[in-house]
Amino acid sequence: MFTTLKNAFKIKELRNKILFTFGMLVVIRIGSQLPVPGVDGNVFRQWFESQSNGAFSFFDAITGGSFMNMSVLALGINPYITSSIIMQLLTIAIPKLEEMQRDGEDGRKKIVAITRYVTVALALIQSTAMAISFGRSGYLTYYNALSVISTIATLTAGSAFLMWVGERITEKGIGNGISIVLVINIISRLPEDLASLFNQFVFGKAPATAILAVAIIFAVIIAMVVLVIILNDGVRRIPVQYANKVQGRKMVGGQTSNIPLKVNTSGVIPVIFAQSLMQFPIIISSFAEYNGTGVWSEILKYLNSGYWCNPGQIKYTVGLLVYIALIVFFAYFYTSITFNPLMIADNMKKQGGFIPGIRPGKPTSDYLNKVLNYIVFIGAIGLTVIAVLPYIFSGVFGASVSFGGTSLIIIVSVVLETMKQAESQMLVRNYKGFLEK
Repeated sequence: MFTTLKNAFKIKELRNKILFTFGMLVVIRIGSQLPVPGVDGNVFRQWFESQSNGAFSFFDAITGGSFMNMSVLALGINPYITSSIIMQLLTIAIPKLEEMQRDGEDGRKKIVAITRYVTVALALIQSTAMAISFGRSGYLTYYNALSVISTIATLTAGSAFLMWVGERITEKGIGNGISIVLVINIISRLPEDLASLFNQFVFGKAPATAILAVAIIFAVIIAMVVLVIILNDGVRRIPVQYANKVQGRKMVGGQTSNIPLKVNTSGVIPVIFAQSLMQFPIIISSFAEYNGTGVWSEILKYLNSGYWCNPGQIKYTVGLLVYIALIVFFAYFYTSITFNPLMIADNMKKQGGFIPGIRPGKPTSDYLNKVLNYIVFIGAIGLTVIAVLPYIFSGVFGASVSFGGTSLIIIVSVVLETMKQAESQMLVRNYKGFLEK
């Protein structure tokens, strides 16, 4: 591993990309410590620690602690991720955007520009809601028009800055910049989460109990990492045969290829969608300072992950079942709008390709749909296991940490993707890569 890293630094281009990426990450971590002007950090931190739900903990985790610190980067890269998902969905629904996507590089640049505008708009909406809510709750030092406008401008600018940094990393660094920004924020919380687990289950315990606790903690983490890797790299390859045809005096075709169908086709998107849907009412109620005891209060407890799998309040685990159902639903939904078997079947037919034993056209489309349904179900089950395990340990053992299944999926996926990019650049220059067997 160290030899491989040494070889990577021998390549000037790759070395510059790694150093540039590292420099940008340092800038991000410095920015996460700069407070928003006019926000009373101590009061806000006390409010954050008083929240018993997991919604704000997860939000703080993916912003690298910026939200709890109420720094200039408190919104994180979330507005950009949301706008990217919105644009991806709208591309399917709006013919004009679909046409842009098919226009090649020029169309892609237009879609990227629109995504930036949507990002700024979303950041502006979120920062406005947060500034007004914080002002009414007394978290701003002075609640007046100037302080509210200053907070809105700072939070919006911070989100736009992170978007710019992510794009620069993609352009001049290594890996997908937006994903790397998200991962470094999550990783920055790992030491605190591990310290919390050790304080709770290891320190101050009997030696035998402490050793067993350490073994269980690392065994669970390693098992989940392995499961994420298997889920991320799992592919079902559908063989495709191309018929022979004559072009001029030459016989072309007769090649054998395949259609790779990933087991986890939709990535981490179903988990994010399900979490957002479950946590949105909780976040709104928290900002509105709702402390009622009626029916709505009971509904919020069912939606609150802090009550799931708790032996003393087992009835609220019904919310976990709803969460699982949402993950499976969004796995099928997102795959259905991003993967079009009919279009693939038509393209294969035009190019003279066919799946052995399956007739071209609609039978091919039906076959791909059938295989895809099985694959998506397996991927959804894998996602569910990874996403639910932290809630089970949290409810049964009280192991409450911000580092959960969703964070793990994001970290492993991005690390593998970045390593593969570095691998390809090293192999071009005859160096052994990171992923050698």
